[in-house]
Amino acid sequence: QVQPVESGGGLVQAGGSLRLSCAASGRIFSINGMGWYRQAPGKQRELVAHITAGGSTNYVDAVKGRFTISRDNAKNTMYLQMNSLKPEDTAVYYCNIGGILWGQGTQVTVSS
Repeated sequence: QVQPVESGGGLVQAGGSLRLSCAASGRIFSINGMGWYRQAPGKQRELVAHITAGGSTNYVDAVKGRFTISRDNAKNTMYLQMNSLKPEDTAVYYCNIGGILWGQGTQVTVSS
């Protein structure tokens, strides 16, 4: 199966915004739940946000009210809109599809 591909990471000042995208194969995209994970240096990878095939969402407490996960099945793309970014959001962000397929990751760095 084709590996999902993330994009949209970068360097931003605290309080700023970024939007991450995850493009995946149409064959698997619409039938699976998907999620965004992140891994900061020296820490374990953690689930940040998840969206089901039906569009239900949930978030880790640290990002509630600041991040929004969404999906566009017509474009086979998932998004993570990140607002009010904090230095502690700095990490490599990965998308995951169906609990199985992982992207290569995209770096998000938030400066204070």
